[in-house]
Amino acid sequence: MNGEEVLCAYEKMLLIRVMEERISALYKGDIIPGFVHTSIGQEACAVGALTHARVSDVITSTHRGHGHVLAKGLEPDRMMAELMGKVTGANNGRGGSMHVADPRLGIFGANGIVGAGLPIALGAAFAAKDRGEGDLVVAFFGDGAIATGAFHEAMNMAALWKLPIIFLCENNGFSEFSSTADQHPVPISARAAGYGMESITLAGNDVEAVADGIRPVYAQVRGGSGPVFVEVTTLRVHGHYEGDPQVYRDKDEMARGILAADPLTVTRGRLRERGIGDDVLDLVDKRVRAVVDEAERFARASPQPEASSVMEYIYSPRRVYPPGHLDVSIDAGGAAVSQSKIIKAALDDSLGADPDVFLAGIDVAGGNVFGLTRGLAAKYPGRVFDTPISESAIMGLAVGSAMAGRRPVVELMYLDFLGVCLDQLMNQAAKLRFMTGGAASLPLVVRTQFGSGRSSGGQHSQSLEALLAHIPGLTVLMPSSGADAYGLLRAAIEDDNPVMFIEHRLLYEKKNLLPSKDFRVPIGKAAVTRPGSDVTIVSWSRMAMHALIAAESLADEGIDAEVIDLRTIAPLDRETILESFGRTNRMVIAQEAVVDFGVGAEIAALAVDSGFYSLDAPVVRVGARYAPAPYAPVLEREWEVGPDDIVAAVRRVMSC
Repeated sequence: MNGEEVLCAYEKMLLIRVMEERISALYKGDIIPGFVHTSIGQEACAVGALTHARVSDVITSTHRGHGHVLAKGLEPDRMMAELMGKVTGANNGRGGSMHVADPRLGIFGANGIVGAGLPIALGAAFAAKDRGEGDLVVAFFGDGAIATGAFHEAMNMAALWKLPIIFLCENNGFSEFSSTADQHPVPISARAAGYGMESITLAGNDVEAVADGIRPVYAQVRGGSGPVFVEVTTLRVHGHYEGDPQVYRDKDEMARGILAADPLTVTRGRLRERGIGDDVLDLVDKRVRAVVDEAERFARASPQPEASSVMEYIYSPRRVYPPGHLDVSIDAGGAAVSQSKIIKAALDDSLGADPDVFLAGIDVAGGNVFGLTRGLAAKYPGRVFDTPISESAIMGLAVGSAMAGRRPVVELMYLDFLGVCLDQLMNQAAKLRFMTGGAASLPLVVRTQFGSGRSSGGQHSQSLEALLAHIPGLTVLMPSSGADAYGLLRAAIEDDNPVMFIEHRLLYEKKNLLPSKDFRVPIGKAAVTRPGSDVTIVSWSRMAMHALIAAESLADEGIDAEVIDLRTIAPLDRETILESFGRTNRMVIAQEAVVDFGVGAEIAALAVDSGFYSLDAPVVRVGARYAPAPYAPVLEREWEVGPDDIVAAVRRVMSC
């Protein structure tokens, strides 16, 4: 670095330091709510690492991310306002200290989950490589993140695909309250060798060492040779969080370290050696403090968000389709085909209609476990591809690439595998639009399948839609018919929200007529698949088929059942349910999932609350027993429910 560059770096580091000290003081004074994690002592890492970054480069950060976002260009006043929870904040007061973001500056967010930014960086880097403009991603993480599965999945996939990522580990000596030496059996930088990745270690208290050391890494990664692992050794001055008494650290040793390794002291000394006098440095100090004073003034004077705005930014606006797109028209020939082929047609038509759409997942290029995507990889080279068995990385690929402007469709092989990647869906995909105050868009689809009835056992038969529907920000779709599967999947891929698209594998070979390419099913709208006047049966997915069978059987007994197929679980079409219930005054809810604590319970609560004056009989739920799915066929048949159980439930409510 030349003298001018060092002086510029010094001013940026000083800005971070003074901002962090002010934030610490404001937090102690209860002006800043929530948790705060400052990066005092680590300023050279952020400034040095981002000296060569472009605005179009992306960073992902950590819960200790103030320095990163300021070094990337976030305005101090907008950051300070965000920490105070003000409407003028970078995220309209929705993110706070641990979630500061600004996608327009390539800041894809600080993150409250250790290691969670790494899979998102993977997706952003995938999009950057595909654009071919030489942009890259700097993924900041602490030494503690190296113990997480997300770190290893992201490193492996990035190395496999030679993605443009700089994995930048800030080794500050502590993973929360534990010494780094007590957390890892090998040197941190040695982890890179396991993925065939180059690594370097830099002195993180020296901004010149970081900036000059990382310069060739930028050139290398931009040149397409793949990711590089960079470790910067640094010192965390304050505790894990503001207010942490740090009883786990040796006070004398810490004091000596701070004195010797303060990046501002080191850099100020270097500037003096270059002939830059204290008068110049004092002017820099005065200028920085004026900026921070103004940031505090701005934040204090800014208004709080209106209480009435609490529900804003959760979902992007839904696309409104003209009436012609909502009518089922059948392609010429009208041949009946399997539902699996209809879903494939929806994927094919979506890939053909929009070059931003891509399809990724475990074995999808070969057709997936059911052969459903067979042939698409050859038809769309580079846009349909396999991934390693790394569910968290797959979901992060979707999140990061969606934030970067793509429309990913990723496959989770079985719904039961949700547990190994839930963070990327629950804490990232579902919340990022909200936590960025609407600045981020997450147009992604996760296709998965489920279903009991084939002795698949407790880990391959679960209906987990209630888990997903309980997460604000996610959209959950569960079609039953082939036409609905086509129309909902096309609508999901065109939607600007994260969508869980859950298929039932026992419906894959049901024959249906193929709708036209223009057909769409509106998200959030249930269908009355059989009108009736005596009782409302609410169901979804395969149980909607069972409900129709049950309704025909009940008709022979003189009971006229109306059947509602939800199609969308979240957002729930309460209006259609209540309108039907208002006419029939009786309700049975049929779900394949275990009956306890499920979607049916939510619908029953709706009926006895908003629909209270329509009640003429108890609301009855039908579902599987509260146990894991058994393997033995005789036990599975006893455990699950079908049309006969629905008929019995209707008879019960009709007898009241």
